[in-house]
Amino acid sequence: MLPTTVLRILSGNVIRPVLEMTKQLKTSQKFKTICTSLIAFILGYNVYTQDTILPLWPKDAVPNRIETDEKEIREIGAIERISYVQYPQIEVYLPSEANSTGKAMLIFPGGGYHILAFDWEGSDIAKFLNSKGIAGIVVKYRLPVSKSLVNNKMVPLQDAQRAIRLVRKMASIWNIDSDKIGVIGFSAGGHLASTLGTHFDEEVYRNVDSADLVSARPDFMALVYPVISFSAPSVHSGSKKALLGDKPDSESIKYFSNELQVSENTPPTILFHAADDKGVPPENSLLFFEALNQHGVTVELHIYPEGGHGFSLATKNQSLSKWTQQLYEWTLGF
Repeated sequence: MLPTTVLRILSGNVIRPVLEMTKQLKTSQKFKTICTSLIAFILGYNVYTQDTILPLWPKDAVPNRIETDEKEIREIGAIERISYVQYPQIEVYLPSEANSTGKAMLIFPGGGYHILAFDWEGSDIAKFLNSKGIAGIVVKYRLPVSKSLVNNKMVPLQDAQRAIRLVRKMASIWNIDSDKIGVIGFSAGGHLASTLGTHFDEEVYRNVDSADLVSARPDFMALVYPVISFSAPSVHSGSKKALLGDKPDSESIKYFSNELQVSENTPPTILFHAADDKGVPPENSLLFFEALNQHGVTVELHIYPEGGHGFSLATKNQSLSKWTQQLYEWTLGF
């Protein structure tokens, strides 16, 4: 095998060819030669591009966590999938200082509150944002289906509040303006982002350090094919069940139906959805748009004729791929 430290820093696009290559090796001498060359390549080239990986919580102060034998699972395939997150963290991707706009966006990948599509709706998005001078911060948040949690339904919001507070606390170090920190969420990650945007001022955990003294309110929100409502006919039943369980009470359903939680203090929002989305119907975005509009919150909605669910950057769809440029142009107002 390759040394563990080497495997860990390889991206998915590199590790697959390496593993395939090792299957074809005929002699131990050839294997040693390949390993030596590979290590030299890694030392001379930065494969893994995030600038910082930061735990959200001190290890002995992770709220709502209990010790179990459960382990985090990371599956490398066409899409990198992470499940059973035990210790949440943020991965910080920064543009060069010369290109930086001073803005940042926390990124909440989707996955139905069962997994995180971590590159598809996470690190790939961060790299796009970097190309526009915006810091991209991918949040690896805990998932409510984990048996390592108590009061599971509150845990994603705890991690989301803590993540934006940490970024705001570290803003000057990362060349970020503390009043230009937004969020972007995809599918169930869009539900979490909108939950943060409507419950940012609620105390959902006890303060652990000075970072918890700063605001958890996003300055702006982008929601991409988001789950919004747990009470409407258009509900995404998988996300609802994962977060609230089989028989949720009416109070919990209302609390996490974010179209019912909008106020005049909800951040300005842009929404993107495909009209033919069968997984999370576009009515979710329409409900949130209507609620924001009724409360006088600046909101913009883009619904595309086709694209289905989970299109990420939509690089293979010329029309749909324009959403990223529309997002960037919208952020120029902040």
